[in-house]
Amino acid sequence: MAVRVLFCGVRGSTPAPGPEFVRYGGHTSCLALAHDDEEPKLVLDAGTGLQRLTRHLDGRAFRGTIMVGHLHWDHTHGIPFFRAGELPNSRVSMLIPAQGDAEAVLERAMSPPHFPIRPSELMGHWSFAGIEEGERTVEGFSVTAREIPHGGGRTFGYRVSDGTSTIAYLSDHAPANLGPGPEGFGGYHAAALELARDVDVLIHDAQYTAAEFEARAGWGHSAIDYAVGLAKAAGARWLMLFHHDPSRTDEQIDEIVQSLADSPVPITAASEGMTLSL
Repeated sequence: MAVRVLFCGVRGSTPAPGPEFVRYGGHTSCLALAHDDEEPKLVLDAGTGLQRLTRHLDGRAFRGTIMVGHLHWDHTHGIPFFRAGELPNSRVSMLIPAQGDAEAVLERAMSPPHFPIRPSELMGHWSFAGIEEGERTVEGFSVTAREIPHGGGRTFGYRVSDGTSTIAYLSDHAPANLGPGPEGFGGYHAAALELARDVDVLIHDAQYTAAEFEARAGWGHSAIDYAVGLAKAAGARWLMLFHHDPSRTDEQIDEIVQSLADSPVPITAASEGMTLSL
């Protein structure tokens, strides 16, 4: 048994086109998970990276579930451009953190005059529902959702397991909203520790360097140092830096990873198009 994780988009806040961002990619947050050699059935977030999943499926319809961590633009802008989800035989179940009628909440950003169509006008077969914290089975995976601080609407982190391998996904995380914590980057609070405890891979918000964080602590994201500290505190076996700042160039990300080479937890920067087999 193996879990495959396809990184469809790893950028945060806004897409980052241009030659400085080619190797790590410019699409915003989206992961696709599959069992063994099957096609992906579980998607985490629906940023512009969702378009890469369409290319991966190569003309085949998507039949599965998209779980959105929160509803900011960089996590939802891929929805109306997801061609694999709009084919006649597609089936897309979209789950969001509960905050009223799910379709109506999505429609607030996806409807005229902001966008030409509404969620109900997507082709294919789409359904929308809100979920609360807790554990559930989704597309053959055990998924735990916990609310984590971010700002501007409910935000969930997810823990996903097939019974043999486990990942934690905290794409947008502002632990400093709960206080400075031991190093000034936010505390290692119960929800974060529960999600990341002993995981094979922790995929975590790493938008700011320590030098940047002091001026941006209230902007809803983590310092890279916090992600490293959480990985250590939770016993994660591997840390993947995610949600790269849109201004962070390939060379700058390389330098960050090199500076962390002596960490007791192996650290990699997530890049668009990469696939993990766990």
